Amino acid sequence: MRPPVAALVDACCVLAFVAIGRASHDHGGSAAGLASTAWPFLTGLAAGWLVTRAWRRPAAIVPGGVGAWLGAVAIGMILRVAAGQGTAPAFIGVALAFLGLFLLGWRAAARAWSRSRNPRGIPGPPAAPHSR
Repeated sequence: MRPPVAALVDACCVLAFVAIGRASHDHGGSAAGLASTAWPFLTGLAAGWLVTRAWRRPAAIVPGGVGAWLGAVAIGMILRVAAGQGTAPAFIGVALAFLGLFLLGWRAAARAWSRSRNPRGIPGPPAAPHSR
């Protein structure tokens, strides 16, 4: 999987977490409201990608997936505190669980799918030479 696609999937996971959370607390789905809730987690996600250099193996659970997950939650919560937003213990637990399930889950699913397509790790046919 290419890094931009993996980064987009990760960002969509974070945005789903934010949208579901806001909807469950009757905060509505305005773009400004979503952005104000999402930016700390998206910033943490980006930091996790940078620290683990997730672009090298973006679909790997370790280190990229774990870095994305823990970065989104830990740095996201720190930034929420700095911005005066709530970080109740139950919210931290929900964020850890949801983002862990989604950020690690899509990687596990991609790995399982990849293995099902090539169960023995046999390389595919060689690429055709480029013609000019």
